[in-house]
Amino acid sequence: MNVPDLDPDLLRAFVAVAETGSFTAAAEVVGRSQSAVSQKVLRLEDILQMRVFDRNSRSLSLTRDGERLLTAGRRLLIQYESFMRELRDPPKTATLRLGISENLVQTQLPRLLSRFSDLYPDVQLELTTTASEDLLAEYEAGHLDVVIAKTRKGGSPRPGRVIWREPLVWLAGPDYRADDRRPTRLVMMRPPCIYRAVMTEALDTIGREWVTACTTSNLLGIQASVLGGLGVTVLGKSFAQNGLQIVPPSEHWPSLPTAEVSVIGEKPETQHIVQPLVALLSETLQESGSLTLDTPLFAANQR
Repeated sequence: MNVPDLDPDLLRAFVAVAETGSFTAAAEVVGRSQSAVSQKVLRLEDILQMRVFDRNSRSLSLTRDGERLLTAGRRLLIQYESFMRELRDPPKTATLRLGISENLVQTQLPRLLSRFSDLYPDVQLELTTTASEDLLAEYEAGHLDVVIAKTRKGGSPRPGRVIWREPLVWLAGPDYRADDRRPTRLVMMRPPCIYRAVMTEALDTIGREWVTACTTSNLLGIQASVLGGLGVTVLGKSFAQNGLQIVPPSEHWPSLPTAEVSVIGEKPETQHIVQPLVALLSETLQESGSLTLDTPLFAANQR
């Protein structure tokens, strides 16, 4: 049996008459003339091949079929109006103000963001990438919702959850030759910077003299300066590539601490966005082999 097409306006007129008890009152509800409402109800009865009202000079009452139709009609109109709202209203997007340390995912960031966008197209990211200390300051000032940054293990306690660890190493250019008779030439980020503090404190601890060979504001400047032979620096072990070489610990090169990757700012209202992002970050780093010291702590915490 073919199912007849049914105009929602016909149902809307019928429901208005049933709920108000008269065609006159229903006309005011739906914004049509009384005769137009009456015609819509007649048209509905014709399509459905049933009488929905008992009409007499004194009252207007629903038939048994009319009572069934009123229950089903109300439900159908609710679903129809919900459907139309979804079509007309643009999808609501969640906005996440995210800060990621520039030395955390130097080559993996494009891949990470691409995968996140594919999985969560309705999330709008406002991304900031800079030094970890600057990101933490921005977070504390309320300008960022979440920060994924490197912090020094054993340093000042920070609120947040550690998701990964990486050893810090001394790095030099391919043609670097150390001269232990002269002060060590250091390439450093502008303060505040955890790597700057690590390298100066390490050399001060063994009483080795040092001088600032170059100060830069970003990671690219650090890499270029070290590759150009201006001096040595301290970065995560994952940076020992593209010409940068590790200077092994020795009498003149003290061992260095471990850096921790932490997520700061997890809150109930953003957790549904942050946790998948952190999971993708851990997965991306693990697949690339960038951080190989530990199993990602995020995965361990989820078990």
